[in-house]
Amino acid sequence: MHQARAYVDTSVFGGTEDEEFKDASRRFLERVRRGEYRVLLSPVTYGELAEAPDNVQQVVRDLPSAALEQVITGDEARQLADAYIDAGAVGEAARDDALHVATATVAGADLIVSWNFRHIVNYDRIRKFNAVNLMKGYRTVTFCSPLEVAYGDEDQDV
Repeated sequence: MHQARAYVDTSVFGGTEDEEFKDASRRFLERVRRGEYRVLLSPVTYGELAEAPDNVQQVVRDLPSAALEQVITGDEARQLADAYIDAGAVGEAARDDALHVATATVAGADLIVSWNFRHIVNYDRIRKFNAVNLMKGYRTVTFCSPLEVAYGDEDQDV
């Protein structure tokens, strides 16, 4: 079975402590613990986590190290983030969100998992992110919320 590489932003970890998002966030992270997904973490994510409450930081620390992959946010990702901003995918104020998407793209993530519907998991923005990716020679990326990856085949009545 292919282990999907999922770039997970900070909102998913914070979602485990939010009444509206905790069920799906926790179910997705349980699938990570079972080895169904490998979580890609970047310096952007770690920087945001450093400002998060301790219980949110603990969620990441509790994941098995074998389920985690550190990816870099280098010059290539920063240039791609600039291209997203130039194309109007997001504004300058959402640069960190552009960096999340660019880092995931450069790292070859299979999908980006986020609760950020304003700047990341947003149909119009996804189209722009992926248009820039194709113009710059990258492949498209799948974007989803934890709700879309919280349940596996074993949870379905077929």
